[in-house]
Amino acid sequence: MQDKKIPSRAEIHAVHSLDRVVFTAPDLDEATNYYSAFGLDVRSHGNQVDLHTDNHAHCWASIFSSSNKKKLEFLVFAAYPEDMQSIGERIANSPYINGIPHPLGSSEGFWVVHPEGFYVQVIEGKKSSPQHKSEPVTKPRAPVGKGNAPSRSSIKQVRPRRLSHALLFSAKVAEAATFFTEVLGLRITDRSDDFIIFMHGVHGSDHHMIAFVASDGPGLHHLSWDVAELDDVGLGMEQMLQAGYKKGWGVGRHVLGSNYFFYSRDPWGSFSEFSYDIDFVPADHDWQTGNYPQNDSFYAWGPEVPEEFVINYEVSPLSP
Repeated sequence: MQDKKIPSRAEIHAVHSLDRVVFTAPDLDEATNYYSAFGLDVRSHGNQVDLHTDNHAHCWASIFSSSNKKKLEFLVFAAYPEDMQSIGERIANSPYINGIPHPLGSSEGFWVVHPEGFYVQVIEGKKSSPQHKSEPVTKPRAPVGKGNAPSRSSIKQVRPRRLSHALLFSAKVAEAATFFTEVLGLRITDRSDDFIIFMHGVHGSDHHMIAFVASDGPGLHHLSWDVAELDDVGLGMEQMLQAGYKKGWGVGRHVLGSNYFFYSRDPWGSFSEFSYDIDFVPADHDWQTGNYPQNDSFYAWGPEVPEEFVINYEVSPLSP
């Protein structure tokens, strides 16, 4: 990853990466089993579980134990050293509560509380968001006259390469986007009115590093994990079904973002996405924001969306 800004973005002071997502869950053993089955490198540290990807030192998410429902606690974003002062000044001068670290977080960098109650931390750090569009792993084609598909017994576990993005529920989607634009310097990529808004980083990122979808309160809808090839999306689905996690949605292809997907539902009602070939916004490119009809821009093909896909169990009285 590149650890310096490109010259054309020198005067733009904004975060460059979604560094880490932190949430609580009632059962860390259950969390370990689920995310290990998903193909992540799960590392336990007492009352905390960290999620890594294969052969990658970065910690993408942390889970702490709670006695209640799964709950989004805070997001950590990283910025270049030369951007920290300006971001800190924007936070200090904003109308939002700031300067108070989350009880589960560190005192590093700057803290600000989102209007819907979850915390956001900004730290100085290396760029973990991709600098270029992720390259697929290409395999040589079998010679004509021979089969090319692998046997089931030869298939290895799908291992995601990195965190791509987080989708959050929000009761006020437009206000959520305003917060991240004004405070952190993110930009809107695409939207469907105020039902869903996708946001990217100006220093090079996937089509969205964070997005918001309408609900009756805040919450974590899903974390999306980049995989190396289209087969991995289907194989990831098989992997989770075989592990006993039978609920989800896909395989399909999104319109906004263009990525192929399969969503696996976790034990607490939110989702983990195997994602392949998402659109990319380069650091030297100003994306033309579009506003698209909801019923024409959610997915190009795939099975019907299950009803539970849109339930925010962090605020719903229903049990997942």
